[in-house]
Amino acid sequence: MAEPTPMMRQFLEIKERCKDCILFFRLGDFYEMFFEDAEIASRELELVLTGKDCGLAERAPMCGVPFHAALSYIGKLVSKGYKVAVCEQMEDPSVAKGIVKRDIVKIYTPGTVTDEQMLSQKRNNFIASIYEFKNMYAIAAADITTGEMYVTSLTVGSTYNHLANEIARFAPSEIVINNNSESIEKIRKFISTFGGSYIAPVNEDMFDFDSAKEHINDLRFAGESAEQSKKSMQGLLKDELALRSCGALISYMEDTQKMHLSNQLIATYYRASEYMEIDASSRRNLEITETLRDKNKKGSLLWVLDKTATSMGARMLKKWLEQPLIDPSEINKRLDSVGELKDSFMQRCELREMLAGIYDIERITGKIALGSCNARDMVSLRQSLSKIPYIKEALSQCNSDMLKEINEEIDNLQDVWELLEKAIADEPPVALKEGGLIKKGYNAEVDECKEASVNGKTWLADLEAKEREATGIKNLKISFNKVFGYYIEVTKSYLELVPAHYVRKQTLVNNERYITDELKKMEDTILGAEERLTRLEYEVFQNIRDYVFEQADRLRTTATAIAKLDAICSYAETADRENYCRPIISEDNSTQINIKDGRHPVVEKMNAQGEFIPNDALLNCEDDLLLVITGPNMAGKSTYMRQVALMILMAQAGSFVPASEAQFSVVDKLFTRVGASDDLASGQSTFMVEMSEVANILSNATPKSFLILDEIGRGTSTFDGLSIAWAVLEYIANTLKCRSMFATHYHELTELEGIVPGVKNYCVDVKKKGDDIVFLRKMKRGGADGSYGISVAALAGIPKVVTLRAKEILSQLEEQDAKGNRKTKKNNKISSTSDIAEAPLDLLSFTANSVMQDEIISELKEIDVQSLTPIEALNVLYRLHQKAEKRI
Repeated sequence: MAEPTPMMRQFLEIKERCKDCILFFRLGDFYEMFFEDAEIASRELELVLTGKDCGLAERAPMCGVPFHAALSYIGKLVSKGYKVAVCEQMEDPSVAKGIVKRDIVKIYTPGTVTDEQMLSQKRNNFIASIYEFKNMYAIAAADITTGEMYVTSLTVGSTYNHLANEIARFAPSEIVINNNSESIEKIRKFISTFGGSYIAPVNEDMFDFDSAKEHINDLRFAGESAEQSKKSMQGLLKDELALRSCGALISYMEDTQKMHLSNQLIATYYRASEYMEIDASSRRNLEITETLRDKNKKGSLLWVLDKTATSMGARMLKKWLEQPLIDPSEINKRLDSVGELKDSFMQRCELREMLAGIYDIERITGKIALGSCNARDMVSLRQSLSKIPYIKEALSQCNSDMLKEINEEIDNLQDVWELLEKAIADEPPVALKEGGLIKKGYNAEVDECKEASVNGKTWLADLEAKEREATGIKNLKISFNKVFGYYIEVTKSYLELVPAHYVRKQTLVNNERYITDELKKMEDTILGAEERLTRLEYEVFQNIRDYVFEQADRLRTTATAIAKLDAICSYAETADRENYCRPIISEDNSTQINIKDGRHPVVEKMNAQGEFIPNDALLNCEDDLLLVITGPNMAGKSTYMRQVALMILMAQAGSFVPASEAQFSVVDKLFTRVGASDDLASGQSTFMVEMSEVANILSNATPKSFLILDEIGRGTSTFDGLSIAWAVLEYIANTLKCRSMFATHYHELTELEGIVPGVKNYCVDVKKKGDDIVFLRKMKRGGADGSYGISVAALAGIPKVVTLRAKEILSQLEEQDAKGNRKTKKNNKISSTSDIAEAPLDLLSFTANSVMQDEIISELKEIDVQSLTPIEALNVLYRLHQKAEKRI
């Protein structure tokens, strides 16, 4: 059998260790890919696919990319969901004996990329680890570029729904999960709703308990004292599921980065109940950070509120909106700081101007920790640190508790700034091994080498002038290239003037190249000095980097404080520009939500047709528990309900709200059921998706929750839909007793005001002009006097002949209803060749049918099916049929 060549054998051995990756195999100045890797890369990167003789029966498919451009190609593959392993030459080919040693130095995956061109500056790039055990879950999520890590377990209640909520909040680029988990496919289908994540199933061994304990030995915890950190560590050690998930994530990240990482991570061990819970569906429906339709930031709540000056602040603001607080004192502390800066225009402008000069300290610190930072990163850090004294000076004049705390958390880092100011050149190159990194005067040895290098160039210029005069060759010049070193170049028209002591090195078409003993000595001196200078500068830079790395905790603490300050400034700027008010957050047992002149923050911002019409809202757990909202489509019911939900979220995230006055009691969970869509991939219809979301809400809501339900039951027949909507409304009002807004076209539900405690009717005011209608966008008490469906259809452009025929049919249906002439669908005929759906159901007939159904179900339950004879079964069936016929 054919045997692979030594090089190909080496490739196959290394490939065996990373079967799930595309292997970039370094050969000289190129990264080459072979076999299936080459076929995938050529297709995805549009590279030419060639072949290579490798000792096997057939040529190996091959393609490659230049090493200096590899990152852009790797980024494209990772963005398409591939993992890329980079295999480097571990020794100098010129001195290697036999095949050059090679090894994997890094694995790029969607969740562990660290290069700036592959990352969004204003959002975290999370990788998550999920561990499942007997329908209980743990999730750990980390951003390797910032050092953040969050860990929790989900063991009580609807654990999968809680997991889905956490996944939706982090929106990880990659998910590591134990490969025997029963939820892999459910998670895979779920994550497709927000753009998808790379799923990496791993062996159960990676979640080993003892191994996990070793991996978290060096883990530290965010913003806590040594005693609190110890307590958090003990809590994590007692939570076996969370510990396994955390250990697996650290192990996976260390495998990709080929380095120890746990001492570079700052962990937060939390409980999901510590923040407002927003389920995945509600996050999409409310468009908190991206729009539902096209996943863009523009058109979302984040787009309205984000006036941040730094990348760190933008990520902090996003985190606050995705994780609203539930502690009234913490909310008010945040609101106090926003209020102070909103009212201090000059101070806010001064702070924002200084913040604009600060680079991404979090990610620069992450690059330092990973050993991937360059001298330009150090220049960015130096420029950022130069702004800190001025920021602290401005903050020293602030009075709110949070701004004072931020000022205390910000470290001047004077020692780091002074070191970088003295040492790092103002405009260093990107590459670290080309010299030009260190300022003159910082290191004596570096200065000596620089002097020798500069003098060497002067010597060369003097030698060139001397040789021109001695030989009479006017265009003689001394040049350099990496292959031949320094040489004297003479055009062929002057060859007769070349002295005898010139030694020919190379013949070209138009000239000859020579070397002399004197030039050779100069070359050795100059190149030796430059090589030594480059090596020395790199060593000095490494020492500087090591010192800065030792200050990583100070840098991260300062970066977090600056991010919080930037987010507060952003809130204050938006509140001032958009005329928002400070919400009053009740710290007692009040359940009131009271909004005066509330506006939808996003619709108002995007409304190009005129002023937004404000509306009030009043809800509590007593007389105003559940608002039944009726009115035609397009009148603004959904906008009204969403604006109330968004204002609650904004207030608990610490932002001012778009209203003239607002008072809120804390909401622990926010649920919305708005809109509908098929999930064809999992075989779920629109109605099934709707019912699944309603089931999740009814199973998880508490008396402190806030619900929005829009058009429940519309995805099925009139009878079924009304029945479900009615029952859901009763269950919310009587059992859950939580504040809710319930939009519906079933006008029968307005009859429940006065019957079901806490139900109040509201409708959107409409003005009718003949056959046309005008939406006034104003909420008023009471039920709508009609659905105006045909008028809305006409506005939407339905042909007039269709709307006229619809009016005829509606008139006949209303006439039948007025006469009480109800018939079965089988016999109900309208003067047309087509059958039409049932007429609307009134309250009495709906109640009667419900009683009849209960009687039949009760009788069926009492029957002993096993003992029935065939004739007895027929008699029972006939009796039930007769009973049903009498009720219709």
